[in-house]
Amino acid sequence: MSPDNDVQDGAIEHDEQKGKLTLVGLGPGDVKQITPAALEALSESDVVIGYKLYLRQIKDLVDQTRVQEFPMGKEQERALEAFRLALEGMKVAVVTGGYAGVYDMAAPVFELVAEMEADERSLVDIEVIPGITAVNMAASTVGSPLAQDFAVISLSDRFVPWEQIEKRLDAVAGADMVVALYEPSSRHRPGQLGKAQEVLLKHRSSNTPVTVAREITQPSEKIGITSLEKMTELEHDKRTVIIVGNSKTKSVGDWMITPRAY
Repeated sequence: MSPDNDVQDGAIEHDEQKGKLTLVGLGPGDVKQITPAALEALSESDVVIGYKLYLRQIKDLVDQTRVQEFPMGKEQERALEAFRLALEGMKVAVVTGGYAGVYDMAAPVFELVAEMEADERSLVDIEVIPGITAVNMAASTVGSPLAQDFAVISLSDRFVPWEQIEKRLDAVAGADMVVALYEPSSRHRPGQLGKAQEVLLKHRSSNTPVTVAREITQPSEKIGITSLEKMTELEHDKRTVIIVGNSKTKSVGDWMITPRAY
């Protein structure tokens, strides 16, 4: 099934039967990490919409005739198509990696909700089913790196200017918080992690423990514990999560431990 022209035109029509739009977080990638609530939502949906990478994760779980695949970067189009179908009375699942509310489809969907009239909003039930995030999955493999306050910052400047990202990094590092870095680099942003490292080193010891987790839960998964000084030396790309400890964090063998006590 492919999206029709209504998506491109932004046209949204509705039927008398009340529809439902469910944002379904698929977790970090391994189908074993998908929650029962997410599996139930997928099984009950008339249509499943998503980016091809996420749909590939669940190809054995859903009828492929009910799938609508969208390319990367078409988040608004996905949201429009989901609402169009839901307003026709259908049950629509929009799948995302991890949790839809973290750097994913929840924002485009609810931005559309904010633009709709109240009577139109009442025609569609909306539910968000969270999934395990990449940072939580990565943390679970190395012990207790997130035991105190922590922040999650994306190094992608697609939506946020790099100057703003630097300010956030500086503030978090200065507050001695553990920080998890999403999308540390890509083909178009090969130097972002090095820049982030420079900011963090203004406030942290060069020996601060760091976890670099790439392709978490996938057959090609690579997880390593290193130091802030050497973190750029481990393989990393946009499918990598990096956890930088605070001043209390220690590395003990294969574990990265942040104590609970402040």
